[in-house]
Amino acid sequence: MPVVKRRSKVKQPTRSAPGFGFSRAELRKLRALKTPAGVQRFLDELPYNLSYTARSPQKVLQERTASCLEGAIFAAAALRVLGFPPLIFDLEAEQDTDHVVALFKVHGHWGAVAKSNFTGCRYREPVHRTLRELAMTYFNVYFNLRGERTLRRYSRPVNLARFDRLDWMTTDGPVWFIAEHLCEIPHTPLLRSTITKNLTRVDRRTIKGEMVGHRKKR
Repeated sequence: MPVVKRRSKVKQPTRSAPGFGFSRAELRKLRALKTPAGVQRFLDELPYNLSYTARSPQKVLQERTASCLEGAIFAAAALRVLGFPPLIFDLEAEQDTDHVVALFKVHGHWGAVAKSNFTGCRYREPVHRTLRELAMTYFNVYFNLRGERTLRRYSRPVNLARFDRLDWMTTDGPVWFIAEHLCEIPHTPLLRSTITKNLTRVDRRTIKGEMVGHRKKR
C-alpha cells in the first residue's frame, strides 16, 4: 500500500513535536501518556460517548468522554504528540457499525489504539506484520447484538496530517470530514463470499465477555 511505503522508514517515534495548537497544559497531559499503551489506558478511563458527535481531540481532552471515532482521532493526535505519524484505520462491517482505530508501528510491526463499547475491539500490541493480519485480530470479537460476525473489509491507513489545514486536532467544530473521507476511500475485503455464507453466530459466553462495561442509552 502506498501509505505504508511512505512511512516504512518510521520504525520508532521521533522525540520532538510542535504544539499542534494545544495549550502547554494540554501538551503536558498528552506527553505524560508516554506510549501507545498509555494512550490506550487514558481512553479506557473515559466513559463511552453514546451521542452522535465528532469532536476534536482537544474537545475530548476537555470533556473527558469519547466514542469510537472520537477515540481513534484522539489517539492519532496523542500519538503524533509522542512522535508517531497520526494514522487511523477503518474496519467496515455489514449489518453493524464501522470501527475506527489509530495505528502505530514499532520495529516494522503494526499495533492499534482504540475506544470501543466492546471489550475486545480496543488495543493491539505492535506484533502484526501486515494490516490484514491486524484487521483479522478483530474479526472474532466483532459482532452485532444478534451475535452475527459482521467484519468484512478494512481501509488503507489515513494520515490525518492531510487535514491540518482544517485544524482537526483543536477545532471547536465537528470533524465529520474525517468520517466522510473514510467512507469515500477504497476498502479491501477480508473474506470471500463463499466463506461469509457459512459463518456461525457468536456464542453467549463470548457475547457476555465482550460486553463487560458496555454502555447503552437509557
